[in-house]
Amino acid sequence: MFVMLFGIACSSPETTGKNNSDNTKEAENVPDSSSYSKYPIDGISLPHGFKIDVFAEVDNARSLAMSPAGVIYVGNRSGDKVYAVRDNNGDWKADEKYILASGLEMPNGVAFKEGDLYVAEVSRILRFNDIEANLANPLKPDVVYDKYPKEHHHGWKYIAFGPDGMLYVPVGAPCNICESKKPIYASITRIKPDGTGMEIYAEGVRNTVGFDWHPETKTLWFTDNGRDMLGDNIPPCELNRAPEKGLHFGYPYCHGNDIGDPEFGEKRPCSEFKKPAWNFAAHTAPLGMKFYTGDMFPSDYKGDIIVAQHGSWNRSSKIGYRLMRVKVNNERATEAEVFADGWLNDQEQEAWGRPVDVLQMPDGSLLVSDDKAGLIYRISYEG
Repeated sequence: MFVMLFGIACSSPETTGKNNSDNTKEAENVPDSSSYSKYPIDGISLPHGFKIDVFAEVDNARSLAMSPAGVIYVGNRSGDKVYAVRDNNGDWKADEKYILASGLEMPNGVAFKEGDLYVAEVSRILRFNDIEANLANPLKPDVVYDKYPKEHHHGWKYIAFGPDGMLYVPVGAPCNICESKKPIYASITRIKPDGTGMEIYAEGVRNTVGFDWHPETKTLWFTDNGRDMLGDNIPPCELNRAPEKGLHFGYPYCHGNDIGDPEFGEKRPCSEFKKPAWNFAAHTAPLGMKFYTGDMFPSDYKGDIIVAQHGSWNRSSKIGYRLMRVKVNNERATEAEVFADGWLNDQEQEAWGRPVDVLQMPDGSLLVSDDKAGLIYRISYEG
């Protein structure tokens, strides 16, 4: 069996300058692709002509970002690390893996811009400058912004740079359902790359862990996770569209199109708020989403959205644990269908994987992270 090597380096915001040798681990073995057979990916159902393979093994793989050089950066929620993986020989299997930082606080979000890696912790944004020249021994990160709330409840963050060059950073509600006096909670904010100019872009957003911009109109679309403890089938999880700054999307007063919250709904009617572009089934937990703009998939996929549903945790019968395709026409979501499933055994009610984020590769294939299995998959189309 051919065994490849990768270098691992550790860094933390508390260190100064480059990591010293005491913080740098010895090279370890990357598993040969034959080891991926232990994962039941043959049980993943996809439309005819599509296939799924394992691209990389990364513990608790969450948010994904890619540099122009093809390095994939991977956030981590339940752990404390940020990773980088790279396919050097073009076989669509990662053969280098680095731990760029450890000891971080829920570093879920990653974004790449002009040679630098941005990482979101619970209360702050870090920037690793000139990261790809220093993968094996990253420089001490700069603290770009450190004034986000410190609460862990919905405190992990997905981040991405918008077409306006601003870094979009959500702040989840610090509870299942509550009315906060601080407007920054249950919002999507944005800041300049240097950490200045923070402002609230959207309000009434309970917990978004994924967003993207329409490829033509540049309008922000985002997923949102509905509240818990109202039963198996309400309220819906949402896909939302924010064409302008200053819109309110209902939380905690209204859910879905017209479901007033039993605790807070009497305070403000649903008619005051921006309605969802699409309602998903309750508790499916939609996280990462991407507009498909590639040329590999059939042409009718172009402009549609692929959404990763993480899956339910408090429903009597589990639901989600799949990828959805949302068809979009003239900036309207018109239909949703299952694109990939098989991570959940419906009969045994056990899930071996939970999709988190979606990233389109230059060739038009998709990478999908899975924080339960600790994998990154590649979905391609062969016709």
